[in-house]
Amino acid sequence: MPNDTTPDRPIPATIAIVIRSGQVLLVRRANPPDAGRWGFPGGKIDRGETLEQAALRELGEETGVSAKAIRAFTALDVFDRDDAGQLRRHFVLIAVLCQWMSGDAVAADDALEVRWVDVDGIAGADLALSVDVAAVAAQAASLAQEAQS
Repeated sequence: MPNDTTPDRPIPATIAIVIRSGQVLLVRRANPPDAGRWGFPGGKIDRGETLEQAALRELGEETGVSAKAIRAFTALDVFDRDDAGQLRRHFVLIAVLCQWMSGDAVAADDALEVRWVDVDGIAGADLALSVDVAAVAAQAASLAQEAQS
């Protein structure tokens, strides 16, 4: 049962999946959930903000990269649990495919590091990945390739 600090409903958030020249932009998260793990830039959707606006805002805040939102394409559940396994927060992450426009990726806001990683080698990149990062990156790369055709 939720307490005063535990939301009683899932929290909607976006992740920006930016594919450029066969690579995907990843950030190493500074804050829970998944602190220290590599995933996509993203965060909570602000009131009155579209999925695309939220994804692009978070991308800019965390990496300094500017992009064009192409489309939302999948959603993921992320459960933030305490050491005893009790649910603190449930996030629903909506993935937005983005086309890089400009900017050199630099860690900012709640990103400890940023890195462009080959989509084809992401699973073997020796990075502590958040759940489903490799699968979502592969799906995004496929969609990006279709969009260019």
